[in-house]
Amino acid sequence: MALEECGYITREELEQFGLFPSEERFKQGPVAVIECIQEIPCNPCEAACPRNAIQIGAPITTLPMLNEKLCTGCGICIAKCPGLAIFTVDKTYSGDEATVSFPYEYVPLPVKDEIVEAVNRVGEVVCKGRIIKVLNPKAYDRTPVVTVAIEKEFADEVRSMKRK
Repeated sequence: MALEECGYITREELEQFGLFPSEERFKQGPVAVIECIQEIPCNPCEAACPRNAIQIGAPITTLPMLNEKLCTGCGICIAKCPGLAIFTVDKTYSGDEATVSFPYEYVPLPVKDEIVEAVNRVGEVVCKGRIIKVLNPKAYDRTPVVTVAIEKEFADEVRSMKRK
């Protein structure tokens, strides 16, 4: 298991935990990908979701589960997760590009249309990406959400960008 051996989780492990949306759901537009696998007392994502698509329930240490039928991929949960473990992926962005939105708590923030190096869960550069938007409203409590367009083939791997 990569998590136990290396400290990061793989897509295959996420699928085993039931945390990775189905390919059918990805074909419908943006959707949250919850990569939280720590059974700790935490539930801000559940409270933040306006569609009740994220369920934790009792006990509060239960892993968050996404109801992919209810999720619209709005991304509100991204900034609310203190573990920085939620992303949105849109594999329908264009014919050859997907987008990944992720929390980004570094300065300086990237700017729209900037070309960046997109990284995977381990921090390794996977591909180049183009910043689509940077959201940082007061409601996000100083956790900006960055959206990057990347080649579609890397949508399941990219989870952030290399710092400047």
